Amino acid sequence: MSVLVRPLTRSDEAQWRRLWRDYLAFYETEVPEEVYAAYFERLLGNDPNDYIGLIAEVDGQPVGLTHYLFHRHGWKIENVCYLQDLYADPDVRGKGVGRALIEAVYAAADAAGAPSVYWLTQDFNAEARKLYDRIGQVTPFIKYTRA
Repeated sequence: MSVLVRPLTRSDEAQWRRLWRDYLAFYETEVPEEVYAAYFERLLGNDPNDYIGLIAEVDGQPVGLTHYLFHRHGWKIENVCYLQDLYADPDVRGKGVGRALIEAVYAAADAAGAPSVYWLTQDFNAEARKLYDRIGQVTPFIKYTRA
């Protein structure tokens, strides 16, 4: 199976919404319509502080997405890259879509001079963690949020 990873375009909006909705559902959450609209516009914008979106295609059909951004880090001179969202349709999981998306983010980070790429996942995401354990390094950090 050949996977093409490419930048998100305006014509992808309906498929992007489908993929992101399914991603959010996997994590047992949803967001209001205004968040979908604002996020999509930000993904297509030119603000260097906003996320960048990629779509994975198989046979011309969108089957996955990722969103990432670059930001400063207090312990490094160069920016780092945060991969926020990563999703592949269930019927293509285990077939290289997730790997292709992560490797595309790695390539974008390298091109931008940001060799550090990191992401989070939930501990119950066992299937994805099999891939992450092969192409990334798990850290001992535990995430906290404001109470």
